[in-house]
Amino acid sequence: MQSALIGVSGCAIEDEGNRFYVKVGDKYVNAIAGAAEATPMIIPPLGDVLDLDLMLDRLDGLFLTGSPSNVEPHHYEGPAFRDGVKRDARRDSTTLPLIKKAIQRGMPVFAVCRGHQELNVALGGTLHQHVQELPGKRDHRVNNDLDYMGQYDVAHSITIRPDGPLAALAGATEANVNSLHSQAIDRLAPGLLVEAESPDGVIEAVSMPSAKGFLLSVQWHPEHPVALTWTLSKAMFAAFGDAARAYAAKRYQSGAAA
Repeated sequence: MQSALIGVSGCAIEDEGNRFYVKVGDKYVNAIAGAAEATPMIIPPLGDVLDLDLMLDRLDGLFLTGSPSNVEPHHYEGPAFRDGVKRDARRDSTTLPLIKKAIQRGMPVFAVCRGHQELNVALGGTLHQHVQELPGKRDHRVNNDLDYMGQYDVAHSITIRPDGPLAALAGATEANVNSLHSQAIDRLAPGLLVEAESPDGVIEAVSMPSAKGFLLSVQWHPEHPVALTWTLSKAMFAAFGDAARAYAAKRYQSGAAA
């Protein structure tokens, strides 16, 4: 079997404003290594100095992780953050251009939670910063009354677009997902297609029909050990891993031919 190297987006954590270190939850790298059967490589949030093309030359897929931080609103002409909202400008400077470059190459892309929001912003969409305050919307934020494992268990259902790639993976037009977010897609980016919605109309999954490679983005967290017991979660990571291995094989053949 052809091996695949998956880039996993990392976050910048500042220490008293003097330094920062890179953080990626182990659930993300474990899901890539286990459920996708690929090799994870953490991408440091150094977009201003990284040679992103050189990095992509060596990767076979891009996995955009979740994070406590939110995408800076100036990237989509949104209102300024309220006090206390977590931000990560270093990550924004890395993931937003990386997404566009990966899609242009036809590289497989899989995005979850913050990554789902990043994808929409990178391609020209906008976000709601506090979806729970919108009329008719439920509170999609983490339920702090539950323990850690319970927070990633089922929170609500989604309705899946029939005949789309997500329905094919789910084998159904409905599924149950977790919910741990405040931001959500507002205006959908050009080229993206809604694959699933929550009962209150929040966009829970998107695809990109014009993409040259695998592209799937979801608002929930399929990578958590609780969620990885679900059929849909396992199917999404398996499909991503398969797409990355196919991309790796094609890349290797092109290099060998050259």
